[in-house]
Amino acid sequence: MSYQVTIEPIGTIIEVAEDQTILDAALRQGVWLPFACGHGTCGTCKVQVTDGFYDVGEASPFALMDIEREEQKVLACCCKPESDMVIEADVDEDPDFLGYLIEDYQAAVLSISDLSPTIKGIRLQIDRPMQFQAGQYINLQLPDIDGTRAFSIANSPNETGIIELHIRHVQGGVATSYVHEQLSVGDELQLSGPYGQFFVRKSDMQDVIFIAGGSGLSSPQSMILDLLQSGDTRTIYLFQGARDVAELYHRELFEDLVKQYSNFRYIPALNAPKADDEWTGFTGYVHEAVADYFEQRCTGHKAYLCGPPPMIDAAISTLMQSRLFERDIHTERFLSAADGAKGQSRSALFRHI
Repeated sequence: MSYQVTIEPIGTIIEVAEDQTILDAALRQGVWLPFACGHGTCGTCKVQVTDGFYDVGEASPFALMDIEREEQKVLACCCKPESDMVIEADVDEDPDFLGYLIEDYQAAVLSISDLSPTIKGIRLQIDRPMQFQAGQYINLQLPDIDGTRAFSIANSPNETGIIELHIRHVQGGVATSYVHEQLSVGDELQLSGPYGQFFVRKSDMQDVIFIAGGSGLSSPQSMILDLLQSGDTRTIYLFQGARDVAELYHRELFEDLVKQYSNFRYIPALNAPKADDEWTGFTGYVHEAVADYFEQRCTGHKAYLCGPPPMIDAAISTLMQSRLFERDIHTERFLSAADGAKGQSRSALFRHI
């Protein structure tokens, strides 16, 4: 059994299978409703129901308050129709967004590497090529673990049939503990994708600033490789933040890219280098490195930020104080299940994805 859901004001009708969420059905049929976390904790995919019956699902009370439920608001990522429905949603349209359909894939683990003491590099061979935009992510199903986990794609879209992931071990995290302690080369996994609307606005030819922290390097790595391999001529800056040299992974990759491409700049920053690191680069947080490098004048750039929420918030403040407008800042926050349970949301300063 399936139900028809009409999405206003665009008038598009999608088919939603029994026990399928509105968001999942929409993405698989090429309708990109706004969303972020995908599991009911951020509220980005909130829509208004104007007709029909539904199961609100496991929406967090932080993301969907009681008064909103009474007003027949739902989260598209949790809501499952129980009849034909009509909803009202803000459907974003961006000329740079390619909107590839979500599909399911079978994958085999090709390799597992230690990128840092806390981050594993996983390379997957998928059963057929996936079209994706640099910056997007996949949902990965791990054996005997309920639900899926979202991980950003780190390789360039030009590398067909391969998905590279950078996975940080979250203390007490069931999924990341499995990856770090049990996953083996040759294991078979299921995944779906591509998801997300974090991508480079290629039609805007302003120079580009990437700011990454921890495993948040994955999306910027994919985006930078895509830009450079396509012959893009704008100046591209990568500010990579880490605690110490051991956590500053893929440093050699980006130093090599600096030698190969005259328009690429790489500025790593360590906030707590060890004495034996013999560190001569910038010491401090990554947002401080941005302010120092540009002397608090970032006008005329596009900025893409990826990493944990505190880093994102600090970087947004720095960029806005450095005269960069909100419309030129795009973010991807790395939230763990624990973050969602705390009811964390995006900064009140800034509401772009």
